[in-house]
Amino acid sequence: MKLGIMQPYFFPYIGYYSLIKHTDRFILLDTVQFIRHGWIERNRILKQNGGWQYIRVPLIKKEGRSTLIRDIQINNKENWKDRIIAQLQQYKKTAPYYRKIIELLNDIFQTNFNDIVILNKISLEKVCCYLGINTPIDVFSELDVQLGNISAPDEWALNICKVIDGTDEYWNPSGGQSFFDRSKYDKVGINLKFQLVKITEYNQKRQNFESGLSILDVLMFNSVTEINAMLDNYELI
Repeated sequence: MKLGIMQPYFFPYIGYYSLIKHTDRFILLDTVQFIRHGWIERNRILKQNGGWQYIRVPLIKKEGRSTLIRDIQINNKENWKDRIIAQLQQYKKTAPYYRKIIELLNDIFQTNFNDIVILNKISLEKVCCYLGINTPIDVFSELDVQLGNISAPDEWALNICKVIDGTDEYWNPSGGQSFFDRSKYDKVGINLKFQLVKITEYNQKRQNFESGLSILDVLMFNSVTEINAMLDNYELI
């Protein structure tokens, strides 16, 4: 079984979804330290007059650097759902799939979320369903498993692989190669692979292409068939 593990990101870029599609099981690692202003609570979309802007979910501030992702709560005193929908209005005149994607977002946003992890999980699942991706997605803290001692960054994935029955391959984005000691994985019979997704440029109806934006941007301008071709455009290292 091919296993993928990532922190739970908010409408992440297309490479994240390629990893989900091409693994057999995907786990959202939420028992590690939360880093504010990363990709857990925000991502990027086009800005009307050029460049890009953030869409974000407001969070209830937690004291201390030891706060785990699983403990992060959404600040629902702010009207963040309507604000995000309003920010996406600028796609209306140029993006052929605007109405479909706004319908998808409204479907996601009809649920009242308190936990950022659950919001991100449901969002990932809904987008995957739209794209025809059936890989099961689990939240690590909800699994009844115990990990051994973690003494290095690459041992989170290693120890999870060892306790998830049937895992013989672990896939990670290519950008994380420097964190991993392949010999540790070889020793326990786990085939470590790094996925390099080749970002495909598409027509954003403007002069300069903005790469690496949220999947929402990709969804606005491309059909399901076109997006799946992008998801399949990768190589293993």
